[in-house]
Amino acid sequence: MANYYDVLGVKKDATQDEIKSQYRKLARQYHPDLHPGDEQAAAKFKEINEANEVLSDPEKRKKYDFELENPGMGGFNFGGDGGFGGFGDIFGDIFSSFTGGGARQTEQNKKGQDITLEVELSFLDAAKGCKREIKYNRNEPCSTCKGTGAKNGTAYTTCSTCKGTGQVQYVTGGGFFRSISVKPCKDCNGTGKKITEKCVDCGGKGYNRTQTTVTLDIPAGADNNSYMVKRGYGQASTLGGESGDLIVVFKLSPHKLFKRKNFDLYVELPVSFMTACLGGKVKIPTLDDVYELTIPEGTQSGKTMIVRGKGIKTRNQTGDLYVTIIVEVPSKLSRSAKKALEKFDGELELKNYEKMKKYSDNMDSLYGK
Repeated sequence: MANYYDVLGVKKDATQDEIKSQYRKLARQYHPDLHPGDEQAAAKFKEINEANEVLSDPEKRKKYDFELENPGMGGFNFGGDGGFGGFGDIFGDIFSSFTGGGARQTEQNKKGQDITLEVELSFLDAAKGCKREIKYNRNEPCSTCKGTGAKNGTAYTTCSTCKGTGQVQYVTGGGFFRSISVKPCKDCNGTGKKITEKCVDCGGKGYNRTQTTVTLDIPAGADNNSYMVKRGYGQASTLGGESGDLIVVFKLSPHKLFKRKNFDLYVELPVSFMTACLGGKVKIPTLDDVYELTIPEGTQSGKTMIVRGKGIKTRNQTGDLYVTIIVEVPSKLSRSAKKALEKFDGELELKNYEKMKKYSDNMDSLYGK
């Protein structure tokens, strides 16, 4: 996967303004109008636009950063349809004539179709990483004919129309705006070969329908709608190309205690009224063990405490654990407990008289008293 930060020449923590400024500088430098017929400049211009398209969008950038730190995983199909980042589709034909983009697109079209599967993960499996075996049906390349559809993989001849390339070029326009489009050859269906005798095992299709088993090694930190790609585990190509890919999209089930945001974890911790008043030590859950947290004296309900390094740990990043204190107020009290609490409240009122009086005065002022 391309490193878009290196493409634009910015640091990974660059601000949006820095990315925007650097992109404009490079776009002016490599604009095709300034380098007519220069294939390297055209390719560079396209590359920096693809980088800007991702890094200038905060949501796309977040998902890209995740995939960059966790190779083989992600949550976004980078690159987009146009990849021109605001310069418009007028340059599409120019790039095709400069760089042979149409030919590359035809090669890509020879690839078999991708298969997308959803796999449910528990909250902890996604956070800590796990192995998961999945089974699914697909069109697998025929092993007898090696996906050619020809008997023994050899009973075919080179297509005379496309000379074995599987492609036919069409030129439209002229001059600077000449466009070259490349389409699959109709005579050989884009394979570049004509079968003289079909494979007996697949009947000339080049593939067989079969059940495939794949073991996924899922690294720590998988998030909802993130994905893994298994190259070559999709549908077999019908045009003599490579098999498509298997795209496994993860769906996370919620946890009873934890919530998460990126690699940080959040948990609510109920504490007794006495602990909130006097302070003390309480045990809190983490992903790996039980942690003893010190509650300061006089802690208010709703206060959030941060435990560094107790979030989700990946190969390159470690999150934190955010603990929100919820003070449990007793709903039922005995007669003696009520009297003790009334005495306690009376002592507090004397100590906090000035604060309570100021609050009361502000209330009176609010209603014009």
